[in-house]
Amino acid sequence: MTTTAPDPTTNATPAPSGRSGRHWITDWRPEDAEFWENGGRRVARRNLVWSIFAEHLGFSVWLIWSVSSAFLVAQGFAFDAQQLFLLVALPNLVGSLLRLPYTFAVPRFGGRNWTMVSAALLLVPTLLFAHVVQQPGTPYWVFCVIAATAGFGGGNFASSMANINFFYPAAQKGAALGLNAAGGNLGVSLVQLLLPVVVGGAGIFGLVRARESGIDLQYAAYAYAALAVVAVVAAALRMDNLSSAVSSPREQLRVVRNRQTWVMSLLYVGTFGSFIGYSAAMPLLIKINFWVPDPAPLGTGVFFAYYAFLGAGVGSLTRPLGGWLADRFGGARVTLAAFGGMVVFTLLVLWTLTRLTPNPSADPAVALDNRSWFPWFLAFFLCVFASSGIGNGSTYKMIPAIFRTEAERATTPHTEERAAAVHEATRQSSAAIGIIGAVGAIGGFLIPLAFAAPWVEDPLAATRGAFVVFTCFYLVCAAVTYAVYLRRSSAATSLASAGI
Repeated sequence: MTTTAPDPTTNATPAPSGRSGRHWITDWRPEDAEFWENGGRRVARRNLVWSIFAEHLGFSVWLIWSVSSAFLVAQGFAFDAQQLFLLVALPNLVGSLLRLPYTFAVPRFGGRNWTMVSAALLLVPTLLFAHVVQQPGTPYWVFCVIAATAGFGGGNFASSMANINFFYPAAQKGAALGLNAAGGNLGVSLVQLLLPVVVGGAGIFGLVRARESGIDLQYAAYAYAALAVVAVVAAALRMDNLSSAVSSPREQLRVVRNRQTWVMSLLYVGTFGSFIGYSAAMPLLIKINFWVPDPAPLGTGVFFAYYAFLGAGVGSLTRPLGGWLADRFGGARVTLAAFGGMVVFTLLVLWTLTRLTPNPSADPAVALDNRSWFPWFLAFFLCVFASSGIGNGSTYKMIPAIFRTEAERATTPHTEERAAAVHEATRQSSAAIGIIGAVGAIGGFLIPLAFAAPWVEDPLAATRGAFVVFTCFYLVCAAVTYAVYLRRSSAATSLASAGI
């Protein structure tokens, strides 16, 4: 698979200067069935596996503050709820801003090469984290700066998705991108499940006992720093660069002039922004409303460390389901159904919150009273996560399908013009993935801030108000999905009739 002869009817392109060698594939034709079956599928699957590993690690580092922040007070840091919510929000802001340059890095440096660099960058937030949590006198602003560096892990998602988008044929992009994203998203759930055990803060439902020597948050950081080194080595040995995945930032930024980029960005704020924002905030939401620290070590009420990982886990596992459903029934239909589920279940979460008693003084009696409503809160919240996961998978199926459909409608079948247009559509959809992912991830910053709401004195009132706003936003997203991609009389009839 290193020949350079171009074949315009199957999307092969000659290798540009300097883009050849052992780890550069210069002839890649995933839409050619014979090429795909005779080795292409195997190469794509190998790259997908190690892309998932690297992205999984990136998500874990990105969300390491989501659960560790809940243990900072026990470590001797006097931070209030608003400060803790800001710590879990900052990595999401930086991660969203980095997604655009990370997307540009794939065609500039190669998918394999950039995976190595991006994995190595994870040593910065992990080693800084390990140092600062052992210094109780560290000022809050230093914590904010170090938390922001965890955004390096958030940028990994965009480059990983853009890279895998080049490897797979259009008919299999939904499932491949769904698996890639789900593997990364599971990093959120696993860091929330395993970090309390690794640092000695909690066991796992009695099956694993917490370490009796106390909490040592730095152990988690050392573990992920070691895994970052593994990811660098694995990418170097097992991944490939595609010479056909080439574009300049100026060419890639042309997608900002396409209305569909911004429509899909809005929808992705609703799906992925909700997933990452709720994942970051869930440990603190449980801690503030359902638990108090007395009596030690497990306190009274619902111990947040036992349940914090469930939301991200459910959202991650349902993401490939969303991609599969989108491949079968159309991305827009599945996305509309996902937003419908998010509206219904967010309203039910809000209903459970109306039954709770505010717990500003961390009263054990209040925690016990609120605990009776926790099963309802958790069940409905997990349904919100499941809906957001399905929506994540279906929206990512829609992105390449939209650009490919527009290219096909503008060209004649079985011509060199069509082949070139489809190849350009793949490059444009990869660029759009970066922009849409960057905009969508901003939701992960806004959601924890909405829960913090420094202008609202009562944390429970702030949480209720936030869920009201979120419900209204999901209704807007559902209406936009229907109007743009499903309503046959709309201006986007061509996209609707194509089954996007």
